[in-house]
Amino acid sequence: MLLIYITAALISAEAATTTAPIEKAAAPAAELSLTDALVLGVVEGVTEFLPVSSTGHLIIATHFLGLESERPLVDNKGQPLWYRAPSPKHPAGIPLTVKLAADTYSVVIQFGAIAAVALLYWAQLISVVRGLLGRDPSGLRLLQHLMIAFVPAAALGFLFHDWIDAHLFSIPAVIAAQVAGAGLMFYAEAWRRRHRSAQNSTAPIELTARQAADIGALQCLALWPGTSRSMTTIVGGYFSGLEPRRAAEFSFLLGFVTLSAATVYKSYKSGAAMLQVFGWSHVALGAIVAAITAALSVRFLVNWLTRHGLGAFAWYRLGVAALLTALLASGFLQ
Repeated sequence: MLLIYITAALISAEAATTTAPIEKAAAPAAELSLTDALVLGVVEGVTEFLPVSSTGHLIIATHFLGLESERPLVDNKGQPLWYRAPSPKHPAGIPLTVKLAADTYSVVIQFGAIAAVALLYWAQLISVVRGLLGRDPSGLRLLQHLMIAFVPAAALGFLFHDWIDAHLFSIPAVIAAQVAGAGLMFYAEAWRRRHRSAQNSTAPIELTARQAADIGALQCLALWPGTSRSMTTIVGGYFSGLEPRRAAEFSFLLGFVTLSAATVYKSYKSGAAMLQVFGWSHVALGAIVAAITAALSVRFLVNWLTRHGLGAFAWYRLGVAALLTALLASGFLQ
């Protein structure tokens, strides 16, 4: 219920600032190829729950796929298509572009990743529902802790969404976030190993409200594209005393809440614009591919963390940062 209330509040706030509906187009205004849809779906599914940053990888993928054009699009009559029609708030209007649609596409296909978590962790989600009905105290506590961890990033994301889009969605920002995230992961893994004797691998996911708030505070770092929501929440779980499997599971459930709210909000804000550019079919394909690959990635991550920890992912992040730096220095990336 709280998630529904927060989502409704975000939608209402956005609706109050929207001055004109998006025009209807008879056919997609630009082409998203089958390959583009498959690549973006795989990248989203594989990286959403791995601690390597789905946003960072999707920024890179859209760059290599050539989906960064900011040329204003027109309909079949040569008339401009508007994301925001001219108004007192936006006198010149905000035209539809392929880049705007691709950025929204990358968020909307997260519905596939959300579905994967719902399928794999249906028992915990049913427990939450039973908790809402007063039939499962542990499910109610889990819901309370998820909401406590969800609110900080949701609030900051809502307040600073436009600033983040304007200043942090770039290759250099992703490089810096990959390096910073790797450093945090190395530190967290060393910290966990020093405190391993205090962790109980058979303990259920039971946190205090303070520990949930600490995980939520770390999740705020994931607003920096390239950092990784999964990484910050798993690291937060480590620092809260959870062993790797439990930290990952809480991260997945928190991701279900966070991604649901973010995807509903982004779909409301820009979904119609994206469909006007790309159409329905490849959006559905991307979400389906993301669901399948996300389910496989979740299973892989739980097993990997139990045996090996976060170290390999930290080295991977440094490798990605080095590769991007080289491509940027060579002029291949702009």
